[in-house]
Amino acid sequence: MPSWLDWCSCLTSTSNAAFNLGQPPPPEIMESREANEVYDDMNLYITPESFIVEPTGVQEVLVIGRHDKVTRVQPVGGQLANLRPTRRICGILGTIHLLSCDYLMVATHRLFVGVLDGSIVWRLAGYDIIPYIPNAIQRKENETYLQLLRQTLDTKYFYFSYRYDLTNSLQRQREVAQSRPVQPGLLQRADQRFVWNGFVLRQFNCDKMEKFQLPLVLGFVSINQVQINGQTFFWTIVTRRSVERAGTRLFCRGSDEQGHVANFVETEQIVEFNGQLTGFVQTRGSMPFLWHQQPNLRYKPRPVLIPGKDHLAACTQHFNDQIQLYGNNVAVNLVDHKGREGELEATYARLIREMGNPRVRYEYFDFHCECRKMRWDRLNILIDRLALEQDQFGFYHVFDDGKLVSTQTGVFRTNCIDCLDRTNVVQSMLARRSLTTVLQQLGVLHVGQRVEQASALFETRFKGVWADNADLVSLQYSGTCALKTDFTRTGKRTKAGALQDGKNSLIRYYLNNFSDGQRQDGIDLFLGKYLINDNEGGAVPSPLESKHGWRFFTFPSVLLMAVAMFMITMTYPAEFNTENLLFMLFWGAMIAVSATGILHYGIEFVQWPRLLPPNSFREP
Repeated sequence: MPSWLDWCSCLTSTSNAAFNLGQPPPPEIMESREANEVYDDMNLYITPESFIVEPTGVQEVLVIGRHDKVTRVQPVGGQLANLRPTRRICGILGTIHLLSCDYLMVATHRLFVGVLDGSIVWRLAGYDIIPYIPNAIQRKENETYLQLLRQTLDTKYFYFSYRYDLTNSLQRQREVAQSRPVQPGLLQRADQRFVWNGFVLRQFNCDKMEKFQLPLVLGFVSINQVQINGQTFFWTIVTRRSVERAGTRLFCRGSDEQGHVANFVETEQIVEFNGQLTGFVQTRGSMPFLWHQQPNLRYKPRPVLIPGKDHLAACTQHFNDQIQLYGNNVAVNLVDHKGREGELEATYARLIREMGNPRVRYEYFDFHCECRKMRWDRLNILIDRLALEQDQFGFYHVFDDGKLVSTQTGVFRTNCIDCLDRTNVVQSMLARRSLTTVLQQLGVLHVGQRVEQASALFETRFKGVWADNADLVSLQYSGTCALKTDFTRTGKRTKAGALQDGKNSLIRYYLNNFSDGQRQDGIDLFLGKYLINDNEGGAVPSPLESKHGWRFFTFPSVLLMAVAMFMITMTYPAEFNTENLLFMLFWGAMIAVSATGILHYGIEFVQWPRLLPPNSFREP
């Protein structure tokens, strides 16, 4: 699709660059501005008194007071007299209060992803954060908050559409449409679990401004035109990450007391063919009870149940919500049966038994044990055990005139310890099985023909898209690409893939211990979990101030000095004698003592989030 990409010629620029639509889109993918639910092309005027947003070809403007913060939609009048646009923008993301003043966040660049159900889907490729009061007193802490915001908005990737509701599955879109005679705006009918700028948009609200509010989804979207057996259809994957217990890998585990789980992700597989739409939804999420896995410099910190908590209540609440949203649930658990993960597996199985809910079934599969020695073909054992329920759950199927053929009545909720690598492998296999059934029913595949046998080209694309899905979800949660994607991409587990997994695991170790605290802060700030107090740094201590004990500086200093002295003694001796050996033994002992001290007090050397106290992460 080179012409579509040409349309977005300079969209990889960051903020502060001018927005340029480039060449117009091909006629077959043009969207009517009148049909858009959110304005897609706007001029932004910045005056000392206000921001004025003028949608192209529309006789109304949005006026935002920079001092009184009053926001109003007005008919076009004399507001723009003698003004020249400051820049072009393609969306308003919201507003947020920091230490110096409020800031307006706007989308300045976008990348074309594809067309879904007649609507263009875009990826956020540039943004700007503009102060309401440009000459406000600037403080060092305010710059840190701006860096946290930018770090979150730079996460790969945010997606949006001006017409299509990316937050809701096809089936939920129909349910929402039927439940409301008068349809509200795109943001108002969105599933708020998946609107990542929901907090900053709620701070930015007034009557009749629905068309100025652009919801963002964090996750992964891939839209593909496919040809099999001479038939052409569109195959799409939409992955949505939840905001309800959002965070980074080791700082966000398990469930909170309301049943919201870490790394909850909904993935929908959509097929469009001859005026028909189908959707198959799967979910993933951390084991739904209260446990944590504190980073402490060890390669694999021990996951621990949080004592004194009502784990059954949290698990019950979680599945009650899931049943209401998705129907029957099959909880597919892929963690190890022994060791650190085994204790969590036993707890999960016990809680589901104690729940006694006939609409929730527990399916355990020890992924690492069953597939050891690269026997990944044994995953078919699990898929066969789930086959009957997958056929019973079915998929959503509707014609473009609204005629309903079928709905999906249940969901597979898959997890491993991180809900990343093992989980994505199993989800891709369930998606392939569902796709075979869908294409047979639509008449694209012959009776008895399987999708992986029908087209080698599409099979390669299918594996690549699901591997990309794994990488993006993993990047957003753990900071690195996923493990085990060699199997997803090629259908085989290879030694090269295992070596790459080792590299990614080491990078995860570093990020989770020394970088994710700041990333967690950015997420909490953007989602409104932490609200800035104007008195920070004055009457109220700033949470950004470093709070380290004496060990934080002493042990690393001693370790560095001991290593340096050991190397000097070993490398440049006048001669090897008893004195040199004693020096080497002494400094070797100092290395061992300081390294042991760092590991023993490892939790003090981790980069913890600063905006919320560490206890907020030790206990959900």
